[in-house]
Amino acid sequence: MIKELKPTDVVSGFKVRPGYYLINGATPVLGGVNFTIHSIYATSCTLLLFKPEAKEPYARLKFPDSYKIGNTYSMIVFDLNISDFEYAYSFEGPYDESKGLIFDKNKYVLDPYARAVTGQSNWGERQDDSCVYKARVVNSNYDWGNSTKPALPFEELVIYETHVRGFTQDKSSGVKNNGTFAGIKEKIPYLKELGINAIELMPVFEFDEMGSYRNFDGEQLYDYWGYNTVCFFAPNTSYESDHEHNFEGTELKELIHELHSNGIEVILDVVFNHTAEGNELGPYFSFKGLDNNIYYMLTPDGKYYNFSGCGNVLNCNQPVVQQFILDCLRYWVTEYRVDGFRFDLASILGRNEDGSPMEKPPLLKSLAFDPILGDVKLIAEAWDAGGLYQVGSFPSWNRWAEWNGKYRDDLRRFLKGDGGLAWAAAQRITGSKDLYDPTYRGNNASVNFLTCHDGFTMYDMYSYNEKHNYKNGWNNTDGANDNNSWNCGAEGDTNDENVINLRNKMIKNAFATLMCSRGAALFLAGDEFCNTQFGNNNAYCQDSIVSWLDWSRKEKYRDIFEFYKYMIAFRKRFHVITDNSGKTTSSLPPVSIHSNIPWKTDFNDHSRMLGVMYAGLNRDNENLDEIVYFGVNAYWENVNVELPELPSGYAWKLYVDTGRNTDDVIVENKNIYLHNRCISMHGRSVIAVVAEKIN
Repeated sequence: MIKELKPTDVVSGFKVRPGYYLINGATPVLGGVNFTIHSIYATSCTLLLFKPEAKEPYARLKFPDSYKIGNTYSMIVFDLNISDFEYAYSFEGPYDESKGLIFDKNKYVLDPYARAVTGQSNWGERQDDSCVYKARVVNSNYDWGNSTKPALPFEELVIYETHVRGFTQDKSSGVKNNGTFAGIKEKIPYLKELGINAIELMPVFEFDEMGSYRNFDGEQLYDYWGYNTVCFFAPNTSYESDHEHNFEGTELKELIHELHSNGIEVILDVVFNHTAEGNELGPYFSFKGLDNNIYYMLTPDGKYYNFSGCGNVLNCNQPVVQQFILDCLRYWVTEYRVDGFRFDLASILGRNEDGSPMEKPPLLKSLAFDPILGDVKLIAEAWDAGGLYQVGSFPSWNRWAEWNGKYRDDLRRFLKGDGGLAWAAAQRITGSKDLYDPTYRGNNASVNFLTCHDGFTMYDMYSYNEKHNYKNGWNNTDGANDNNSWNCGAEGDTNDENVINLRNKMIKNAFATLMCSRGAALFLAGDEFCNTQFGNNNAYCQDSIVSWLDWSRKEKYRDIFEFYKYMIAFRKRFHVITDNSGKTTSSLPPVSIHSNIPWKTDFNDHSRMLGVMYAGLNRDNENLDEIVYFGVNAYWENVNVELPELPSGYAWKLYVDTGRNTDDVIVENKNIYLHNRCISMHGRSVIAVVAEKIN
C-alpha cells in the first residue's frame, strides 16, 4: 500500500517536503512532483517554475539546506498539475574560469535528466535570443503489453541507417506525417518488402537544428544531422507529428513497438562524446551550469579539450558522468525498449580525464557488464576526431562491436580495381579475423559497411571522383578527401549509357559483396534506389533534397531496388554466409578463400579476382550441405575461374552474375549448372553460386 506523503514545509507559497533522492529528474508522485538534481560544487539550488512558453519563471523555490544530502537536492512540490508548468534550475556557486568553475545564478539550467524539453518544437523556427531550454514533467504510462524484442543474432543483422526527418520529408515519400517518427511507421511495409531486420536511427535525442544556423548563398543551413545533443533523456520534439502536445515520447514508442512486431530491431545512434554547449564561446544551458569542470574535459587553464571536433568533450570516465551515461542508456532500454546503440566517436569514451587513452576504460566495462544492458547491441565508432583510431583494438570484453572502417576502405578500393588488395579484401569479406580473433570475438565484432550518413551514398560513390560540398559554405574544405570513389568515366550525372550501365553494375557488385560478407551488415537508406546527395559527402547542414530521400528514384532505379531485395533475401536464405558453426557432412572447411584457381591464394599486387566459399549443414535438413561460393572479379577484363570441387552428388548452380545484361543478373530460375566447375567472369563483376543436390 502506497503511503500518502504530507507536506512538511512551505517554500515560496508552495507546500513541500524532502523528496526521493535516488530518483533523478522530475517525476510525478502521489499528490505532487518529485524534483531531484545534484551538483558537487554548487552552494545552493533553486527550482524555477514557468507557465508554458513563458520566458520568465512565475515561482522560484530555493531548496532548503535540510533538503540536500551529499551533493543531491531533492524536493517534492505538492499540488502541481504537470500540464500547467515547465521547469528549470538556477545554481549559485564559485566562479573561477581557470578552474572551470563558472556558476551563474542568473542562468537558467536545463535538468540533464529531463524527459521532455520545450523551447525548440517546430523544426526550423529560430527562437529569439531570450529563449531558454525548459523541461516538462511526463507520465511514463505507455503500455507495452506482452510485446517482445526480436532478439536477432548479431551476425544476422541487416541494418538500415536513416535520418528520421530525411527518410520521409520529401513529398515523394507519399506519407501523411512527413519527417517524423509517424512517417517512418507508415513506411514499415516498405522496410518489410526490402527485407532489412534492423533500423539505425541517426540522433533522436533532443537537439537544436538552429544551434549552428547559418545562411549561405541565400540558402538556410542547419544542424541537420543532430549530433549536438541538448538533452539525453528526451526524444527530439520536432520529430513528433504532434510536437505541440505530445511530450511523452509516445510516438517513438509506438514506432518501436510496431517495428518489433514486424521483426525489426531498433538501434539508436547516440552522442556521448560532446554536447551542444560547445566551448567557452558556446551556449550555457545545462552541464556548464551544474558542474562544468566535472562534466567536461578541461585543460589545465580551464579551457575545453576538443577531441570531438565540436568544441567540447564529455568527461566520460569521471564517476558522475559515467553514472549519468549508464542511467541514460538504461532509461532508453527500459522505457523505449531499444535494442542497441551505436556510439558516435566512441574512442572518446575510452579517454581518461586528461584526455589520454585508457587500457580498460571503466565506462566501457560498466556498459559491457550492466545487467539491464545485458542483451543490448553495443556498437562503437572506434575512432575520434583527436586521432585515436581503434578499429580492431577497441576495448570489447567480448560485448562491444565496431563499425569496421577498414572493411569500408579496403573493399571500396578493391572493388574499383586498385591493386594489392585481394588478400585484405578476402579478410574483410570473411569476417576480418586478422582484426577480431574469432576465438574470443566470434561473429559479433564487425559491422561491415560501404556507405553511411558520413560520406558518399552508394550512387555517388560511383558517380563522383571528388566531393562537391560547396553548398555547405566552407569552400569545399569540409568532408573527407579519401573517399576511394570512382565516377566510372564521367563526373556526376550523365547521359552516356555505357557509364550508366557500368555504375549500375558497380553498385550491384558492392551490395552483393556486403551481403555475402561475414558479420553484421549496414547500409545507408536510399542506396537501394540510387539516392544521391549530388556529390556532397558531408551533408550535415543540408535540410533539403540533398539529404532527403527522393522516393521517385525507386521507380527509375527499379532494377537496383529489386537486386537489393534479392541479395538481402539471399543472405537470409543461406545461413552459412553468417553462421560459423563449422559443421558439414563433408570435409569442406566452414570458410575458405580462393583465387581463380581453387585453394590457391598466392595473391600479388596484380591479383584482382578472389573467391570465398562458405560451407555448413543445411538448417532445414541436416543430411544436406549448404555451400555458397561468392566470387569478385575487380579486373576490367574477363577472368577464367575454376570453382572448388564439390562432394559427390552436388553441382554448382549459378544464382547471380552481374556480368550479364542488366535485366538478366539474377539467374537462379534459369537453372544454369556449372558441371565443369568453370566460368568466365566478365570484367568488373561478381557471381554467387550455390551447391545443389543433383541425385
